[in-house]
Amino acid sequence: MANVNIKKRGKVYQYQFEIAPVKGKRKWITKSGFKTKAEAQEEGNKAYTEYLNAGVPFKECNISYSDYLDYWLDNYCKINLKYNTIQAYQNIIKNHIVPKLGKYRLSTITSVKLNSFITELCEENNFAPAYFKNILKVLKGSFRDACNLYGFIKYNPARDLRLPRLDRIRKDIKHLYTQEEIDKILNRFTNNDTFTCVFLTSCYTGMRTGEVCALTWNDIDFENGIINIAHNVYDKPKDDKGRWFLGSTKTETGTRVVYICKTLLCALKNYKKKQDYLKKIYGDKYTYYHIDYVRNNSGKIKEMRIVKNNENEQYENPIDLVFTREDGTYTGTDITRTPFKIIHNELGIKKCRFYDLRGSYATKILKNGIEIRDVADILGHKNIETTENFYISSTENSRKYATDVFDDVIKSETINRVIKFKIDS
Repeated sequence: MANVNIKKRGKVYQYQFEIAPVKGKRKWITKSGFKTKAEAQEEGNKAYTEYLNAGVPFKECNISYSDYLDYWLDNYCKINLKYNTIQAYQNIIKNHIVPKLGKYRLSTITSVKLNSFITELCEENNFAPAYFKNILKVLKGSFRDACNLYGFIKYNPARDLRLPRLDRIRKDIKHLYTQEEIDKILNRFTNNDTFTCVFLTSCYTGMRTGEVCALTWNDIDFENGIINIAHNVYDKPKDDKGRWFLGSTKTETGTRVVYICKTLLCALKNYKKKQDYLKKIYGDKYTYYHIDYVRNNSGKIKEMRIVKNNENEQYENPIDLVFTREDGTYTGTDITRTPFKIIHNELGIKKCRFYDLRGSYATKILKNGIEIRDVADILGHKNIETTENFYISSTENSRKYATDVFDDVIKSETINRVIKFKIDS
């Protein structure tokens, strides 16, 4: 590196390079004490590179892609992405990227190699398009940051990388619930009030699974008929405090207000009455929870953990969760797991998911005249087509009207009977 000068000072060598002037005066960085000229040159090159990167230590460009991905996960993903996204990225890296590309040096991987990798991956596997897109996100994001953020490489080989258009890529098949299926499911689970109310809440609002299961009674405004959606629940490996955490919604626009139609309002009110009754029946044996704020080294709240109360102890941050078992036990999104095994195997409604209630809701209100902009706002979506973003307006009245439309569309005697949640005498 021509900018670094090496001089012999007695029996040792020193390096020296000029830096930016301060108040018009020339400045240098100098260090001596090296036994050989080569050692001084190497250390001088590293120091000069660190200076050019505003103090960021020099990292060898011969780092393997596998080691760089570990660095990227720790220094970018774990700081900027949500827990579930990080877990998904780690699985993609472990199962698909490292086995094929991890052994190569980061600086030697070319756009041709990446294109060959992604093409072969698509030809050999029958993943859902969304999964292929996530693999592409990892590739593009990791190389983008290696180039633009960390300066490990001068050229981003993944900049123009895209998925091939292959007929073998299967389509995402989303289940559209029919009225017959909804009634069939509700009839089967008439003895499981928590599941039926969870099911109806998503059915009538299009809320995400984690959003529904994160609801507290403070989020539901019965007087004004609205639900304030502000959180999403997710799980981590279980320890002595449990495994459930409250996080922000999936996107910024995911934090929103949705209106409650008459049928769902009735269901939630009756469900709350039954839950209040059960609290009295169980007494001290009813399970309550509080929020444990997990903070980072700077004292900033990093996570909100749902922790079970100990008997006869008072807590500063109690949380009144909506969807729990009869004794108050909170199981997060697991509340849907066993019922859907029954739905698939016993009721014969194959390949449906709880999440498909969201798409069914959107499809039904769209077919009944609700504008796409209103649907996007209700579901908490950020982006739709440019024309729809700029030429279709969304108002509070029109979004409220959407919930009333859906209420009329999905009326049935079964629903009217189930939502009473009668107390057994």
